[in-house]
Amino acid sequence: MRLHYKFRGEAVFLRDSGFVQQDHPGDCPLCGMALELSGYSLNSSTQTEYSCPMHPEIVRNEPGDCPICGMALEPKIATADTENTELIKMNRRFWVSLALSIPVFLISMINDLAPDWIPENISLQQIQWFEFVLATPVVLWCGLPFFQRGWASIIHRSLNMFTLVSLGIGVAWIYSVIATFLPQLFPPVMQDENGAVAVYFEAAAVITALVLLGQVLELRARSQTSDAIKLLLGLAPKTARVHYEDGSEEDIPLEQVKPGDKLRIRPGEKVPVDGVVTDGNSAVDESMVTGEPIPVEKFVDMPLIGATINGTGSLLMRAERVGSETLLSQIVHMVSEAQRSRAPIQKVVDTVAAYFVPAVLLIAIATLFIWWAWGPEPRLAHAIVNAVAVLIIACPCALGLATPMSIMVGTGRGASAGILIKNAEALEIMEKVDTLVVDKTGTLTEGKPELTSVYTVNDFVEQDILRFAASLEQVSEHPLAAAIVKGVEAKGLTLMQVEDFNSLTGRGVTGLVKGQKIALGNAKLMEELNIDIEPLTEHVDVLRQQGQTVMLISVDNE
Repeated sequence: MRLHYKFRGEAVFLRDSGFVQQDHPGDCPLCGMALELSGYSLNSSTQTEYSCPMHPEIVRNEPGDCPICGMALEPKIATADTENTELIKMNRRFWVSLALSIPVFLISMINDLAPDWIPENISLQQIQWFEFVLATPVVLWCGLPFFQRGWASIIHRSLNMFTLVSLGIGVAWIYSVIATFLPQLFPPVMQDENGAVAVYFEAAAVITALVLLGQVLELRARSQTSDAIKLLLGLAPKTARVHYEDGSEEDIPLEQVKPGDKLRIRPGEKVPVDGVVTDGNSAVDESMVTGEPIPVEKFVDMPLIGATINGTGSLLMRAERVGSETLLSQIVHMVSEAQRSRAPIQKVVDTVAAYFVPAVLLIAIATLFIWWAWGPEPRLAHAIVNAVAVLIIACPCALGLATPMSIMVGTGRGASAGILIKNAEALEIMEKVDTLVVDKTGTLTEGKPELTSVYTVNDFVEQDILRFAASLEQVSEHPLAAAIVKGVEAKGLTLMQVEDFNSLTGRGVTGLVKGQKIALGNAKLMEELNIDIEPLTEHVDVLRQQGQTVMLISVDNE
């Protein structure tokens, strides 16, 4: 499959429709971050796009780094099995850097704080060569992404945190290499009695490892916020059972389903795509969309939502919306877009960062010259070390990451809890909300109905009514039936045998319990059986106004 890449950035990059067309992955030319896929899809063959989490306006058809902030671009269209390759690569670089940095750090500290521990036959120059061998792979391979992103930030005139990191690490390593192999270039005051010059391999290696650790933690957090998206993607079935005109049926991959196809949904299966019932009837669990635990009765010409769960009946449906057009895909797309939206406060952060990085570079240069001119001997060594310290310590990692990371975490955690957030601005406004008004019980309930109360008329005893109801419902698979049985069993009542059980879709159930004819269901069932419910009407209305689900029961048509 050939991927098509787009990049949307500053005016200098715009062509025709506002996109730069490419056929390969890459980095964002503004911030240097790796591009991400632009959106989420239930279809693994959907065109892949990448964007920057911090700068969603950066969109490419290939992986890479954001040219503004240097962060790795991530997929905008993810599948349920999308793998975070950037995290895997960065994790590998981190562990290598950690394994090599620790001995460099220990050797350097021992040499500085406890030189007596070092054998007399090992010279300082030999120690420096050993540090060079260990630190060089850390800086040049493990830290390669920092140098690539730092160089990209200079080319695109968009200085960012990688500009500071790459300069600090690079200067420390180059200085140390020259001091190790060409110590005679330094003034005598910087050399010891053996002609060796102090090096800072441990600083370059340890800083690289620490920045890599920060990148791994950040990528891991971003990966975890996508788990809710992947859970949503995983709700859709992998295959659909297509029904042909000759009556034969065949399971095909979900992405091969086309609008107009007739699909069979067997009992207990998930509805593959959005469509309409053409034959059969059943109860479908739509709680993943509505939050309501009670299955919805489905008949011919009634709509079906993809990823909802069919009950005990068999349905034949006509596919209408497939792939990215299904309701589930639209929900997933909305969540992914919310994760990439920019809160108003982000504009302030971007403005501060735009001035902060150049200011740090100027301060580092000033530090270099001040220590070189007026610092203690060896002045050049102290000047370089302090300039590098300014570059590294002032690195504004958290400045640019705090807002987009909080948005990604907030929307991701919200989606996993069933809360869909449309954009980052809504999150920022929610902080000021003190009253929340909702219009349906499914939004707030636990999704598990419970037996709460029993109301009787005509001298019926509550315990007898409960036993009749639970005995009849013990053979039903309906969620309300399970709630009644569970509630009655909790009261310690024993159930009785049922005969002539009959389930009436959309109305209720009937049967014989201990020789008496029992009917349990809604008002429609009672009307069909010509049972007078007038004495209960007022009480039923009160319960429903309280948000309760009311079921009516009759014994021998009373």
